[in-house]
Amino acid sequence: MFFKKRPHIPSGSLSSIAWKKLKKDHLGFGSLIFILFTALVACLGYLITPDSTPYANDQYLELGLKKPGFSVTMLPVKNNIRQTSHPFYKTMISGFRESVQNIPVRAWSIKNNHIAFIEFGAMPGDASMVKILPLNAVKMPVQKTFWVGTDRFGRDYLSQLMIGTRVSLSVGLISVLISLVIGIFIGAIGGYYRGWVDNLIMWLINVVWSIPTLLLVIAITFALGKGFWQVFIAVGLTMWVEVARVVRGQILGIREKEYVEAARALGFSDFRIIFHHILPNVMAAVIVISAANFASAILMEAGLSFLGLGVQPPVPSWGSMIKENYGYIVLDYAYLAILPGIAIMLMVLAFMLMGNALRDALDVRMSEV
Repeated sequence: MFFKKRPHIPSGSLSSIAWKKLKKDHLGFGSLIFILFTALVACLGYLITPDSTPYANDQYLELGLKKPGFSVTMLPVKNNIRQTSHPFYKTMISGFRESVQNIPVRAWSIKNNHIAFIEFGAMPGDASMVKILPLNAVKMPVQKTFWVGTDRFGRDYLSQLMIGTRVSLSVGLISVLISLVIGIFIGAIGGYYRGWVDNLIMWLINVVWSIPTLLLVIAITFALGKGFWQVFIAVGLTMWVEVARVVRGQILGIREKEYVEAARALGFSDFRIIFHHILPNVMAAVIVISAANFASAILMEAGLSFLGLGVQPPVPSWGSMIKENYGYIVLDYAYLAILPGIAIMLMVLAFMLMGNALRDALDVRMSEV
């Protein structure tokens, strides 16, 4: 049936043409590779982080504020936690705690089935600080390197940054999905039926649009409470306006096309016409604005976490990491606040560049015949 086809599509698959154009855009394609890499880091999670404990929250106060590349000897002391089999997918999602407690040591020696050691926090040369444990209560010492150093609590900073990737991408993904569901539905209804329905929807859009986004997010966060999932909902409920405006504007023009008139003449329901014949032709614009909304959601989450309204400790977030360490910017530990800031900047820039590349790649009027 001719009315089921999208208009103005050149020869060849639109998706294959868009993919070829995207690969030719070096900035856009590089951004896509960067986003896929960070998504892989977020998915693998605790399988690849140096600190695989839940929330990468293994603290060594005596190792606080150590510079990148710092190495220390760890003495694994057996504790009362029973070691059980832990499937890799559970480790990937939530991490796990080992059946040993790692103690940083300055020096150690083995004698008569016992191990003598001096903890890292003890004063060197103080013989009274020597501790002795039987060999069957410990495992052999290992060398641990903190490649990006530690924060003030002695946590591995690289692990914190890697798990923070998961928070930012999760907030962006779920918030964009919420905004798409609400925005596409409201925009499609208003653009297709017009009249008083469109006037009512435009009034609602203008009211929400007139409220500063960050203030609206903060108000919703106060209403829902602080937490991980509350941030998703709060950000998603403020981003549907852009989607609704774009969808409405696109449908106002498409509803007058010949294939839509033909669908009406054949007696198809409004639901089928909207979701099977009209919306597929506006998805290119929706995809582009979704990329921009993804970047906005990451910035909003970072801002809320910096203000203490986002995800709560001990969940690592790039915004909360900046808040915890911004006081060190004037000291010799400025990288503790700069690194998560750079991560936010690169992630937002990648989504903006990819959105621009998708806009050009999905524009069928610029496609090569």
